[in-house]
Amino acid sequence: MKKNIEEIARENGRYSPKAIRFVYEGLGYTAKEVATKPTHVSGHTLCEGLKKLAIEKWGRLAMLVLNTWGVKTTRDFGEIVYLMIKNEWMSAQPNDTIDDFNDLYDFKTVFKDRFKF
Repeated sequence: MKKNIEEIARENGRYSPKAIRFVYEGLGYTAKEVATKPTHVSGHTLCEGLKKLAIEKWGRLAMLVLNTWGVKTTRDFGEIVYLMIKNEWMSAQPNDTIDDFNDLYDFKTVFKDRFKF
């Protein structure tokens, strides 16, 4: 039986269930709003979609919300994605790796310094 998000978060211990839900929601959002090929969303494209969704949802508070949930870098998005893959909530292509999520953007830069009202 597939574990629910709360169980996954509790077992992992690093991220809030809200962070995992946000990444899962962000995959659908990205496939619909950002990706050019909705059949597969790359790590880079997903991070761009998550950035856009976070700004839409929380505006200038996006970094604070994400940090509160344990998400401080784009690599954290990748860690959550691979946690979801391990628990069969998402899937990956053979050429996808966790490193696809490394240092794609700096949270302070995109959520604070470049934030536009």
